[in-house]
Amino acid sequence: MSEQTPAQTPLQTLARPNPPLALEEAQRRLMALAPVLPTEHRTTADCLGVYLAEPLTALRTQPAADVSAMDGYALRAADLPGPWRVIGESAAGRPFAGTVGPGEAARISTGALVPAGADMVLIQEDAARSGDVLTLTGTPPEPPHRHIRRAGLDFRNGDVLMQPGTKVGAAQIALALTAGHAHLPVRRPLELAVIDSGDELAGACANLAAHQLPASNSAMLAALASQPALRITRIGPVPDRLEALMAAFEAASDADVIVTSGGASVGDHDLIRPALAALGADLAFWRVAIKPGKPLLVARRGAQVILGLPGNPAAAFVTGFLFLLPLIRAALGAADPLPRRIPARLREAMPAGGSRMEFLRAVWDAGEVSLDGLQDSGALSSLARANALAVRPANEPETPAGQFVPVYLL
Repeated sequence: MSEQTPAQTPLQTLARPNPPLALEEAQRRLMALAPVLPTEHRTTADCLGVYLAEPLTALRTQPAADVSAMDGYALRAADLPGPWRVIGESAAGRPFAGTVGPGEAARISTGALVPAGADMVLIQEDAARSGDVLTLTGTPPEPPHRHIRRAGLDFRNGDVLMQPGTKVGAAQIALALTAGHAHLPVRRPLELAVIDSGDELAGACANLAAHQLPASNSAMLAALASQPALRITRIGPVPDRLEALMAAFEAASDADVIVTSGGASVGDHDLIRPALAALGADLAFWRVAIKPGKPLLVARRGAQVILGLPGNPAAAFVTGFLFLLPLIRAALGAADPLPRRIPARLREAMPAGGSRMEFLRAVWDAGEVSLDGLQDSGALSSLARANALAVRPANEPETPAGQFVPVYLL
């Protein structure tokens, strides 16, 4: 029998795990597994935050004809330095119906069509008007057409304005509507199920025994993932029992993506892998060479992708940021789903690192970054203080203050 690829490895046959994957390789493999969601057409004004599924081509020309960029008077440059006789007005939405002839001018407002015969707009600050007589008091525009927006200046009918994968923001909505699109092609909403598991977790926040913890990871991950075109179902907390976990996975069988927190490591009570194996899921990969977040698990059950994150909250957050968010963006059609790093200057020295790439909670401000003194993967206070993750490569020596390091802004 030929050797199976990682994406085809049944979970129940997994013996000794392969070495942990590098971050970039793990992200590459996960992006390749992103669900392919069908395209639907949604009202353009309701598309904020989603991604185009197809190229967007202009259905009209903008401006459709020459328009004025300023308030003033439309006239012929050949008639400079004047004077002129004002024969009418061209306002936005109410164009002048006649033609501007020799020695004539038409009052014009910003956005109004330039009348036939005119090739220049003299701004009102450079002119004086007495009755119907207009005289030059300032400097004419140079070149004469300086204050005229030519037809097609912005775009022309048939121009490709946006590529697939473009994130739709306020400007993109305005562009699409102006280009003639009342609806946009986008991916249908992604169904995400978030499962909290662990005997120590309680649904309540108060009156807990010393061995109990409030179940906060699912709310954190749901909030982290939240975005337009995403429907989230939270399940749990689920106890550390095989049957209970299998039931939770079955309850989420219609989800495109399932994310769990806890139970993905190798302890006696880490039952995510056995539960998935019992349901016939296949392992894509397990363990990534990062800190926090090494025991990350990715599996598939049919078209469904299961992402098993660590249970420690900081580790769940970091792996959610680095893996869950990009997976969601990729499924929704983002052209560039991975988070971007930016350089930041260290305010104090960064200690030497260990054998794994590390993501340190930090505060970024005005291009500088300060590391939080509490980096334990179970600590939520430092996570709440942080607005950035500073990256420390594997086996990195101490980095002096003032040096630049890569950071992710949260």
